[in-house]
Amino acid sequence: MGLDVRRVGDLGELPTGVPFLHLPQVPLTLETLQIIFPYAATMAVVGLLESLLTATIIDDLTDTGSDKNRECRGQGIANFATGFLGGMGGCAMIGQSVINVKSGGRGRLSALVAGSFLLFLIVVLGPWVAQIPMAALVAVMIMVSIGTFSWSSIRNLRTHPWSSSVVMVSTVVVVVATHDLARGVLVGVLLSGIFFARKVARIVAVRSVLSEDGRTRTYDVQGQIFFASADTFSAAFDFKEVIEHVVIDVSQAHFWDISAVGALDRAVLKFRREGAQVEVIGLNAASATLVDRFGLHDKDGVELQLGAH
Repeated sequence: MGLDVRRVGDLGELPTGVPFLHLPQVPLTLETLQIIFPYAATMAVVGLLESLLTATIIDDLTDTGSDKNRECRGQGIANFATGFLGGMGGCAMIGQSVINVKSGGRGRLSALVAGSFLLFLIVVLGPWVAQIPMAALVAVMIMVSIGTFSWSSIRNLRTHPWSSSVVMVSTVVVVVATHDLARGVLVGVLLSGIFFARKVARIVAVRSVLSEDGRTRTYDVQGQIFFASADTFSAAFDFKEVIEHVVIDVSQAHFWDISAVGALDRAVLKFRREGAQVEVIGLNAASATLVDRFGLHDKDGVELQLGAH
């Protein structure tokens, strides 16, 4: 019809033979590393994330399990080797993998056949592939996106927890705005971490019981103690109560960071300053290691350091 339609061949020359082994013709200097490292790190992160997402989706579709560590190792080795063949780094593709599974592919042979057929198309049928209109490939990608998109996720925005919806929408907006999947995933991970810390910080309970003789107060601590819950932990103690003996039972708690250890130090030292004997019991192995290394309350001459910890 004489229409000016862009074709695959307009984007560049297709290879006419199989790749051969050679060393990349780049200077092996620190300056070269500084140039390529940011791009290499971004590609590695995005590739690993997409491969892990693909593996998870395929596991759900086929009701099977996969070795994610082996997938990551294999991808890393393959991307390293392909550089010596003049190729580009790659990763698992969600759309292609889903289509492959829905078409009946269940084993490794399906991936091998797909790769072999693609090689045959490029090397043998290259002149015909070069005549494919780009508009046809766009139509194929649109159908792939329609087939792989989870349309129910839009309806679930109202029913799912608001924090999950915020993470999903923020990730999508950042990816679309920046055309960078790594930035979108980074925003999603940061928001997920913030919301998770906020949620876990609320699940801290401190109950106190006074002994029958009125001389011992036992505080039973439950939950995860870290930077976000340290203030809640500290606020649960009554430091002005006139008591001889205080027992802090942390057998159902876990101390995660220096902020948590600092909160325990302040509680113990404040009780001692009011004249009470304090005993901390029930520390698990990991918490005890952290407290032994960074804690001050069990060391001599630390009362003056209370304000500086």
